[in-house]
Amino acid sequence: MDERPAPPPVDPDAVIERLEEVRARIAAVGDPDRVRIVAVTKGFGPDAVAAAVAAGLADCGENYAQELLAKAAGAPAGTRWHFLGAPQRNKIASLAPVVHLWQAVDRRAVVDRLAAVAPGAALLVQVDVVGDPGKAGCPPEEAPGLVEAARAAGLRVRGLMAVGAAGDPEGTRGVFEALARLGRSLDVEELSMGMTDDFEAAVAAGSTMVRLGRVLFGPRPGRAAVRR
Repeated sequence: MDERPAPPPVDPDAVIERLEEVRARIAAVGDPDRVRIVAVTKGFGPDAVAAAVAAGLADCGENYAQELLAKAAGAPAGTRWHFLGAPQRNKIASLAPVVHLWQAVDRRAVVDRLAAVAPGAALLVQVDVVGDPGKAGCPPEEAPGLVEAARAAGLRVRGLMAVGAAGDPEGTRGVFEALARLGRSLDVEELSMGMTDDFEAAVAAGSTMVRLGRVLFGPRPGRAAVRR
């Protein structure tokens, strides 16, 4: 028996209103024309995808392969899918036809698998600038080598991605500034950093892409409702 709670319904009008507020907050600390918003629909139903696209957010992000594939099957035309989770090599082939940008590539094995099944795929290298061995992302000193390896394999390295320091606003600002410096040294165009709790600090530090869920759709359901 499936006891997972149903995802909460998403009000399209509320998403439009919240998006206007988000854009105003971005404009207060940076250039909104330089910042792409990725609507993180993880844990919500297909109506979240439809509401995001209707509001003008064609870029939608998911962390789990099964959830992304299920939503992609009925998503509005023009939806661009970002895979935000650590790619499992055995799931890459099934995801490749629908993923627009792989945001969390952090090891050579994933680079090799992507090059084999999705030649020319676009990706971001995820960097652990917090220094937490329990979190995803390659160490900063390994990022240049991983970027070089991905480029040599024929993949399109569009930039870097990082997750901020949870519950530490000042530490998070330093994390984002460090990623921006690394991005400049590697001459990449995109910096994906900033989520609901810290996107303003990320934009101020130079983020070109923020990954937003709760601030657009409301409280996310518990983990039991999220399917891998």
